[in-house]
Amino acid sequence: MTCWYEGPLAAFDTETTGVDVETDRIVSAAVVVQDAPGARPRVSRWLVNPGVPVSAEATAVHGLTEEHLQRNGRWPSPVMEEIARELGAQAARGRPLVVMNAPFDLTLLDRELRRHRASSLDRWFASAPLCVLDPRVLDKHLDRYRKGRRTLTDLCGHYGVVLADAHDAAADALAAMEVVRALGRRFAPRLERLTPTQLHTLQAVWHAAQARGLQAWFARTGTEEPVDPAWPLRPELPAAA
Repeated sequence: MTCWYEGPLAAFDTETTGVDVETDRIVSAAVVVQDAPGARPRVSRWLVNPGVPVSAEATAVHGLTEEHLQRNGRWPSPVMEEIARELGAQAARGRPLVVMNAPFDLTLLDRELRRHRASSLDRWFASAPLCVLDPRVLDKHLDRYRKGRRTLTDLCGHYGVVLADAHDAAADALAAMEVVRALGRRFAPRLERLTPTQLHTLQAVWHAAQARGLQAWFARTGTEEPVDPAWPLRPELPAAA
């Protein structure tokens, strides 16, 4: 029987105007689908005119200027619905969704849906639950004592995955998928008997524990930065917040 990491997977990634999931916007996104390792991936891409300024810092990361997005990007409202519909379709087909640092990308999409569609991400998974594989959470749990950073670039280097065009949404999504496949093979004795659905549930527990550990470390170093334990989607802030 084929293990989940050798079977069909989808992956999702975004590029944004910044790092605040409550206020920043999506400027590009991609969904990559692959039926098996080595198979030709099918890629859906979106370019968005966010309707807000794009900082020089954000452009320095992904290379998308405000002028380029105004000229070539689409309005957010239809794009966000198209992305959510595509993710829902992947869930309906039973494909696990790889998302590196899932609470960032999925929460941003949820907030964009609320902002532009008076909707939410949960609505698109009412009939087929979202099943996420987050290489960051998996790696931190399975190899917790390894020193060093765990960005996508770092994980690609560690697992021998080529990342040809970092901070392009499609390239990052495909690389995250390859990391998950490589991670599955490396830790097969611990993962092969678990289904993606079981892993989804476990990752929520693992991420919460990782967040508590990071929060404790921040407290010891005098860093006043809250760490959200929610995974894969952060809850909506109260209206008064």
